Amino acid sequence: SAAERDTAKTIKEAAAFAAGTGEVLFEYEPPKISPEIEARTERMVAAIEATPNGHGLARRIADLVLNGQEVDLWHVRPLALARQWKSEPLPVIEACLQSVKTGLLELRWDVLCPRCRVAKAWVGTLDRLPEMAHCPSCNIDYDSDFSKNVEAGFRPAAGLRKLESGEYCLFGPMSTPHIKAQIQVEAGATRTIAASLPAGPYRLRTLEAGPECDIEYAGSDFPEVIVGDESVTAGPAAEAGQISLTNRSPHDRVLIIEDRSWVRDCLTADRVTALQAFRDLFSGDVLRPGDEVSIGQVTLMFTDLKGSTALYERIGDAAAYHLVRDHFAFLAEQVRMHNGAIIKTIGDAVMAAFADPLDAVKAALAIQGRVAHFNADHAGEMDIAIKLGLHKGPCIAVTLNERLDYFGGTVNMAARLQGRSEGGDIVLSDALMVEPEVKALLAGKALSEERAEIKGYDRPVPYYRLPAIA
Repeated sequence: SAAERDTAKTIKEAAAFAAGTGEVLFEYEPPKISPEIEARTERMVAAIEATPNGHGLARRIADLVLNGQEVDLWHVRPLALARQWKSEPLPVIEACLQSVKTGLLELRWDVLCPRCRVAKAWVGTLDRLPEMAHCPSCNIDYDSDFSKNVEAGFRPAAGLRKLESGEYCLFGPMSTPHIKAQIQVEAGATRTIAASLPAGPYRLRTLEAGPECDIEYAGSDFPEVIVGDESVTAGPAAEAGQISLTNRSPHDRVLIIEDRSWVRDCLTADRVTALQAFRDLFSGDVLRPGDEVSIGQVTLMFTDLKGSTALYERIGDAAAYHLVRDHFAFLAEQVRMHNGAIIKTIGDAVMAAFADPLDAVKAALAIQGRVAHFNADHAGEMDIAIKLGLHKGPCIAVTLNERLDYFGGTVNMAARLQGRSEGGDIVLSDALMVEPEVKALLAGKALSEERAEIKGYDRPVPYYRLPAIA
């Protein structure tokens, strides 16, 4: 029959793709697009590319919207697109954000279950985020944490292409593709299955709420999964081509091996809200007044002008204002180039945020390394010197003055460290210096370790200083 022939053809295409001999998983005929939709899309592409956020990617996004398979459009992930298109992540993220503003895409915030990673709630704006969510599959309640389980995703604007989305099968493998094994093991028993997994990050856990264990698998022999009464651990390597699961608890358990490589494509809310393009385009997308959301880690930069009072007295208010304004633009450019965002300005000072501590330190180095060029471009005016402090840690996101802002001890410490700066140097907290990437970046530089009494802290605070470049 025709159905049998179509099924056989589909299986053959899938097998060829899995074997690496086929370019696409399935042959696909794109939907027919009306001339009106095509013309509207062309106008959107032109409008996106007319902004600083287009990066020559608007046409590719439009082609995906109009011609992509529905299953690939339910949840468009910019980081996955960047890998697929062999592009840097930031331009793709910025192009997607601009596409939302232009009407090509829609932005949605998914509240993912921290265990099964399935979205149990989603909203269109941050002010509609639920304070708590419940996962009936894992039987747990969880809150919204920007850095762990709130993900920014995209899908085609409904006016351009309507999607039929949903689960084909609640228990099908595509519902939770990151789950590589889910095996019931009786109390005190060991089960061995024939399976091979690729190298990468994995999480070992049980279906029931409880402890978990993250591992980085090198790709040789997979370690034995051992579940105790209150623990999940990685044991000795099993035999090649096998996975061994042992239940040492007094109760039957369902043991799960979860592929964590999905993390590389997950654009969490802490990352996207710390991008300048998001701050510029979605300044009104804020939390409800009084709401607060946890951020597990953010790196904050505080800057200030050294001797700003003397600056105003020497060159006058008008000239000083223009110089300070140009210095803000200079800082914003460097922050944006390094995947950060200006959160606010306070007088002559700036507060910026970065999701990645390495990006923050690179931005600090770029700022202090380019101040001389800034001063050369403003010859005839008073040279500026920038005081700069950096710190990383947890904080909370809130809405203040109708903009998303950060509060907490991490904010206070970053501001205090900027106060220890002498101008032209960079002051970093010890929390930053334990980051391996930061240590590697600063290796060989003339860092000095210092300690000082800082207001609001009971004990002297240790920090590092990178002196001004001569």
